[in-house]
Amino acid sequence: MISECLIVEFAVTGDDCPLAEATRTVETTIDAQPPQLRSDGNALLQFSAPDERLAQVFDSDERIRYLHRARLDERANYRCLSKHPCVVHELVSVGLLVESLSYRDGNATVTGAVVGHDVLDGVMSRAGETVGVTLRRVYPLGEEEQGTVAQGWDLTPKQEEALRVAIDLGYFEIPRMADAATVASELNLSKSAFLERLRRAERAVIPQLFS
Repeated sequence: MISECLIVEFAVTGDDCPLAEATRTVETTIDAQPPQLRSDGNALLQFSAPDERLAQVFDSDERIRYLHRARLDERANYRCLSKHPCVVHELVSVGLLVESLSYRDGNATVTGAVVGHDVLDGVMSRAGETVGVTLRRVYPLGEEEQGTVAQGWDLTPKQEEALRVAIDLGYFEIPRMADAATVASELNLSKSAFLERLRRAERAVIPQLFS
């Protein structure tokens, strides 16, 4: 029997990891992949942000090693090792499957899935033991959601949401009824973060149309 899949969203405050600290120094939003704790005790961090000043912040952080940056349009993609694991890793280590992770003003928002109530109990127990982690919401992933456009076209739920909101607001109309800034505001994202999400969605869908 397949266990019920539940979607959970946490707010993380007071984390002193490099990504949280960087957004306290530079007013920007960092979109990150789940941190991966390596056998040598270092955490592999992969993330993107529009502000190039972050490179200087990370270069001066003694906890960061092997920082690599690659520029992509309006954003920079980063990869590095950190001697200081993020609080989010505590949730990942007990079964949270992270779908999205973002940092702003020193705080983080993490959305992910857990398979079954036993895993949810473990994640909630670990969250309760970790200072600054608050559950915002939890809801089941229903059968109607499991057959979404996202699954059929290899999109993430966040990418599908960005496309749906853009369509609803008339972003793809000719002439456009809403610009990128308007759609981004509706999604509670920066303009650059919305455009990055849109490009990733297009990159997932368009090759499939011509394959």
